Amino acid sequence: MDFTWQALAVLAVVALVAGLLDTLAGGGGLITVPALLLAGVPPLQALGTNKLQAPAGTGMATYQVIRRHGVRWADVRWPMLWAFVGSVAGTIGILFVPVTSLEVIIIVVLGLVAAYFLFVPRSHQPPPEPRMSAAIHDATVVPAIGAYDGAFGPGTGSLYALSGVALRALPLRRSTAIAKTLNFATNVASLIVFIFAGQVLWLVGGVMIVGQLIGAYIGSHILLRVHPMVLRVLIVLVSLTMLWRVLVS
Repeated sequence: MDFTWQALAVLAVVALVAGLLDTLAGGGGLITVPALLLAGVPPLQALGTNKLQAPAGTGMATYQVIRRHGVRWADVRWPMLWAFVGSVAGTIGILFVPVTSLEVIIIVVLGLVAAYFLFVPRSHQPPPEPRMSAAIHDATVVPAIGAYDGAFGPGTGSLYALSGVALRALPLRRSTAIAKTLNFATNVASLIVFIFAGQVLWLVGGVMIVGQLIGAYIGSHILLRVHPMVLRVLIVLVSLTMLWRVLVS
């Protein structure tokens, strides 16, 4: 496909905004996937190209939160592996399933995320005790969300952040930081599968990588200082906006 430099510049700016949003609350795919579709990219290639640029943002965020002691590598290496495995499975599955068949699942997932943060008064605060052990959470919930990311993607960061708070009793700020590392693993896994399937537009994705890096760099410096309530509001807004887009599309 041929793209004008103006179209490529717009996509780079879109990726910058997506990288910033994704680092803070997840849902960067809400911006990038529709932008690629509006640019005329076929749906499967839009998902594949999105996965080419997405690891740049989540990778930058992962590096920053580990370097600045938001999380420790020892705490996330095994969850990242589980996330990787789940994402590979989900991406392979989407290659054989029409994208439109995911609409019902997406509506349910986004509605649940938004409703939880809206109607549970202290949803941004962890429960007194974990509801699930780390081993079980890592082996079940983490790869399940990873499979969703491999199959579609938008909202993955929000889902990982929510699971950390609700099931592992982590503070929202820390859970959101850990979610960046898991999202990086799922993005890389999905990208590998899409590359082998030949569903990546390299020029478009390469331009968007630049924007993702800048946006994620800015977002990662804000993340560790932002108030948990701000993250809660962002997650609600992202989830509801994504839900609205799915319902009206």
